[in-house]
Parts: sequence; C-alpha cells; structure tokens
Amino acid sequence: MNTDVVRPTSLFTRLSLVLGLVLVIIGLLNTLPSFPGLDDWVSDTFGKDVKIRRFSFEYLAPLCFLVMMCTVALDQSMARLFRNKGPLKYAFGLGMDFALVIMAVVVSASYLIEIDSVCLIDQFTGERAELIARALQEEIEFNESMGLPPPTTVDDPSCINTLGLGIFPIMALAIIVFLGYNVRVWGLPLVAVAIAIATYTMLTVFIWYFFGADDMNKYLVTKLGGEPRMLLDGRPNMQDILVNNAQGILGRFMAILMNTVFPYIVLGALFGVSAGGQSLIKVAFLWTRRLRGGPAHAAIVSSAMFGTISGGPVVNVLSTGVLTIPMMLKRGFQRTFSGGIEAAASSGGQIMPPVMGVAAFVLSAMTVVPYREVIIAASLPALAYFGCLFLTVVFQARKQGIEAVGDVTDDMRLTGEDKLHLVMIFAPILLILVLLLTPKEAVGCGPLAGLWGVQQIITENGCRAESLPWLLQLFQNSAGDAGSAGWWATALLVVLFFLDKKIRQSPQKILAALADAGLLVSRLYLMFLAVSVIDFCLNFTGLSNYIAIDIVGWLRESGGIIGENAFFLLLALMATMLMAILLGMGMPTVPAYINVALLMGPMLVGLGIATFTAHMFIFYFAVASAITPPVAIAAFAAASITKADPMRTGVAAVRAGVVIFVVPFIFAFYPELLLIEAAQLNPVGGGERYLEGLDGGVHPTHLAWIAVRIALALYLLASVLARFEARPMGRIEMGIRLVLCVLVLMKSVIIAGPAIVVALGVIAWHWRSKNSAGMATA
Repeated sequence: MNTDVVRPTSLFTRLSLVLGLVLVIIGLLNTLPSFPGLDDWVSDTFGKDVKIRRFSFEYLAPLCFLVMMCTVALDQSMARLFRNKGPLKYAFGLGMDFALVIMAVVVSASYLIEIDSVCLIDQFTGERAELIARALQEEIEFNESMGLPPPTTVDDPSCINTLGLGIFPIMALAIIVFLGYNVRVWGLPLVAVAIAIATYTMLTVFIWYFFGADDMNKYLVTKLGGEPRMLLDGRPNMQDILVNNAQGILGRFMAILMNTVFPYIVLGALFGVSAGGQSLIKVAFLWTRRLRGGPAHAAIVSSAMFGTISGGPVVNVLSTGVLTIPMMLKRGFQRTFSGGIEAAASSGGQIMPPVMGVAAFVLSAMTVVPYREVIIAASLPALAYFGCLFLTVVFQARKQGIEAVGDVTDDMRLTGEDKLHLVMIFAPILLILVLLLTPKEAVGCGPLAGLWGVQQIITENGCRAESLPWLLQLFQNSAGDAGSAGWWATALLVVLFFLDKKIRQSPQKILAALADAGLLVSRLYLMFLAVSVIDFCLNFTGLSNYIAIDIVGWLRESGGIIGENAFFLLLALMATMLMAILLGMGMPTVPAYINVALLMGPMLVGLGIATFTAHMFIFYFAVASAITPPVAIAAFAAASITKADPMRTGVAAVRAGVVIFVVPFIFAFYPELLLIEAAQLNPVGGGERYLEGLDGGVHPTHLAWIAVRIALALYLLASVLARFEARPMGRIEMGIRLVLCVLVLMKSVIIAGPAIVVALGVIAWHWRSKNSAGMATA
C-alpha cells in the first residue's frame, strides 16, 4: 500500500509502460458507457462506420493482442533476464523476445485474413466487395420473388484468399512461442497442463491418421474427416482455433477481458496507489479493538475489504499483512497462526463481493449468468467463510489467553485525511453495487423516476416509462452492466484522487498506475493463451465429454443422481475438489478454475447439479488452492513476513480457512443458499425446470432454517480445528463434534433436529465443565 511509485529507467521499461497506457486508453474507450445521443452524434458527424466505443471485435481483438504481446516482450524480456548468464542463454532470450513479437504480428494478420467479417486479402484484391454485392443481389432477388422487402445487409461471405495450408505451421509455431513465454511469466505448472493436453490431442490425431476410427477406443481417436484420411481435413479446425469467437485464441477470453474485466483491473491498479489502504487498516483495527483477537480480527476485516479490490491473494497478503502480521505477533499470536490467518483471509478476497477478481467475471461469462447475480450468489458463502475465520481467531485468542485492548490507540485514530482516503475506497465500491444491483427496468419505474416526474404507464405486462430525462437514461444504460459499472467507478476514483494532496503534488502517479494496469492486462492475456490451448484441445478431442459421459453413466447405474443417492454425488464432488486443488497448485485462480471447469464441469452437470452451482463449486476450490500445501502461494507470501516455516504456515492456513473446503459442498446440496434462480435450474433437458424441491425463488423461513444449521455446524467445526472452545478439548469430544457437524447439515429433519439438540447439549456441557473446573481450582 505504498503510494510511492519507483520506476527503473531502462528504455524497455519505459516503452512497455507507454504501450500499457495505450492499451488502457483503448480498453477504457471500448468499455465507455452508452451516453444518450453520443453514438448518433458520432455517426452523423464522422460517418456511420466511425465508433468511439464498443469497437468492432474483429478489429479490436487483433489490435489489442498485438499491443499486449509487444508489451509483454518489453516488460518481461527474456533477453534482459539472461543478460548476464552467458551468450547462448542471452541469444535464446533475445530470440524468444523477437519470436513473441513476430508471432503476435503474424497471428493478428492471419486473424484478419481468415475471419469472414474482414477477409483482408480479398479486400486488397477487390474480390470482397464483388462477393458482398453478388450475395446482396441474390438476397434482393429472392426476397422479391417471395414478396418480402429488399434487404440492406447480407451475411459475411467466406473468404476466397486465405492462408491455405500455411495455417498449420503458423498456429503450431504460435502455440509453441506463447507457451514458452508463459513459462517465463506464469511458471511451469500452467504450461505443463497445456502441453499434456496438447500432446494427448496430437496423439489422437496421429492414431486416427494411421489407424482410422474403426474399432478404436473413443479416448484414443479424433476423427478429423472422412475417407481417405488426410490432414488437410483439419484445416477448418485450425481456422476455428484462430478465429472462433467461442474457443479461438482471440475469442471469448479476449472478449471477457476487453468488454467486462478491463475497467476492474484498471480500478484495482488505481486503488494500489491510493492512500486508502492504510486508512482501511486503521478502520479494521478500530472496529475490532474490543475483541480478543484484536489484530487478527483486523487482518480478516482489512483483507476482506482490500481483497474485494485487489482480487489477488498474494497482493492482498503483501499489502495488508505487512501491517497486520507484526501486530498479531506483538499481541502474542503464534507465527504460523498469524501467517495462516492472513493467508486464509487474503485468499477469501477472491470470493468477497462486489469485486471478486478476474475469475468471477470469467465464471459469469462461462455460465451466461449476469455478474450482478454472481455477486448475489457469492454473498452468503462469503459471509460464512469470514464468519468462521472470526470464530477461529476467537478460539485461538482464548486458547492463548489473549485479551482485548479496548482503548483507542494513536495508530487507530482517523484523521481528516484518512476520512477523505476512505471516501476514495468506499465511494467507487458503493457505485458499483448500486449500478450492478439496479435492474434496468427499475430505473424508469422506480422511486427515482417518480421524484423526477417521469410518466409511468402500468400495463398487464408491468410498468414502462416514456421520455426519461437524459441523466436517467444514462443511469438506465449503465444499470446491470458490469463493464459500465467498472468504468464509472474508475472514472469516479480518478476524480476523487485529487482529494489526496500527495496525488495533487504528483499526478503522474495516476498515469503510472494506468500503465501498470496495461502491463497486468497484457500478462493476463498471455495466461489466457495457455488456457485457450487447453480449451480448444478439449473441444477438439471431446475428452471432457467422454469423461463426463462415462462417470455419469457409472454413477447413474449405481443410483448416483442428486436427490436419489447423495453418497455417489459426494464422491463426484470430492473428485472434482481434488482435481481443482491439484490443477490449481502454483497457478493463478483463473486457469485453475477454467481447467477444472472444462474437465469436470460436464460431469457435475450430468449428475443433476445446476450449471451455475457446478461452476461455483469449482471456483471455490480454485481459490482454495492458494492456501493448500505443498504449493500454497498465499501462505508462502505470509511466511515471508512471519519468517516461519512456509509449509507449517500453509497447514495453519488450511486449518483456519477450512470452511472454504466445506461451504461448496453445502451449497451443492443446498443450491437455494446461492439466492439466484440459475443455481436451482435443472440441467437435465426434458424434465422439470427446477431441481427437485425447488421453485427458483427465495423463501426466508426455509433459508433461515438452513442458515441456523450451517452456523451451528461451522461453530462446531471451528472449535474442533482450534481444539479449544472454553477449555482444551479431548479427542473424543472433537470426534463427537465432527459427527454432529455433519448430522446437523442433513436434509432430513428426523436426523438434523435431534443432532441440533445434542450439539447444543455438548456445547452447554463443555462450558459447564469448564466452569466447574474453574470453581474447583478456586
């Protein structure tokens, strides 16, 4: 949270920052909200083909891709890395730098040549215009013969002049270079998964080519075409890898990044240079001063608040942990516990609404669920997670005899500047919440429109408003749109920055933060390229579908359908959990989530879990991989501050944050806890719209009954993990509490009811025996 920006002065660094700033300008223009009348004014003034927002994707994607890869080559230069490691390594690094830039140019040009909406070579030869004119004339003649009005547009005709067979070596070299550079930027684990799946894909292609598809196991064959078998049959697949908007390397991940996520990355970068982080921690200490846990509770509060801004566990640990961990150690908490609780709390920032990090936006896009509903669905699980962390700290403080401070110390007092800095934090977040949670239809028919004097017409189909004022139209255009909400929050923060005198003295810090955002976006998309390789290879082979079909078939034969046999569903969920944790080791949350969603998502859906719920389940364990040994990156970051053993810190983080491993199982069996209709939809076609026992709505009484049971179960679990409640626990009591924790969550009232009574009795007995022991000692 240091607001001073220190920059190396190398030419490459300066060039990368300039390109990063250019990328941010393009991205923010692209996500510019719809100002009423602006698009029409631009068209009337500069021509209908001119746009200043929501640029045509077929041109935006290759341009941004080229800028991103050039930025990565300058920012993460392999030549600079190997400069002092011998001439051969330096030459290799220099070659990889040039290869990345060259392949970015070639892929961008190839995209424009191959995509039907551009056909770059055809445009130069003039054949493109002739094809469109001919196709339009044919459509006009057809419509006239049918008595229909003449069309003014026509579907894009296929390109005549393409790369031909040249697309094979171009795509092969591009994938090799992109994966190689990913090792430099994001490490080997991500690339290892991509290489393994790509190798499997190539193996299936060669098996098909040499042996054919007859009598071949489906896991070993990919049929590219008919007989005779020719690799040329694979050209359409290569073209898909290049230009397909769903799975191409410039496809959906580029769209997610540039149309939705972009403003939030910029917002996070701007928050990083604001002084609000220090004020947040002061507030956290102030709020928790009367609690036993004190700084440990402050770590949870500050990590939750800052985590929803940064969305990254390591960044969160290094930002809040440098202040909270020393305070925890000063109060007497163990080093491993201090690091573990900070790592667990910081990782939870990725599941804390309203800004949950890039992976949550990807989840929204992959499940086709609006982001506003994602943050609603994440609210109760996040509350349960951070609530359980609070309990863990309470029990640990009791165990170590740590008392509350109570008094307000000098480092807790908020100055006038602190309050201004807090405005810079909370105002943009509040604006995001208002915009995301306001339905568009509520703007014209809500109380705000009534105060404005807008005429509202009530019909059988609902309410509609006529002639909204310009400001209400602007509000309506932005309401419910994640990209617009992020853009407005970013714009507001830039204005609020000038409340900070340090920013007023050095406004170049804002430009530096914007440039940093461009660097981060560029590195993120390099990571998405590796994920894209996994994506299109799985689609190419059908591996994930084959796995899902076989596992679901076996489970169905055994009665493993949700609502019929919970045991087999539990096995499938546990297998998915292990896959998410294993694939997530050493990886950022985004690829960990996407990889498992692609591999295991179809299986969970086939078992009868709603698509959204299945993805949320996987998302949680992708987040949990940050604190799971042996590669617990958040715990390792915390250990660098505590100077404790990283592995023991990772174990402590898992014990503290174990609820992140429990909550997904709860909402898999109780999807109504996610509060949105999408979590209750029946994924099996031809049946009921909703899962058994659900109707798509939220029922407060039923929800309260589940919430009470979850709270009791998590209380029991937290006490067991601390091995302490009012006094130390024996193994028998811990075992009883774990069993009761499971029984309390059972759907059957016949089981859950008595379990609640017994659990309350065990807690009462525990406290009474503690008091009796205290009296005897006295």
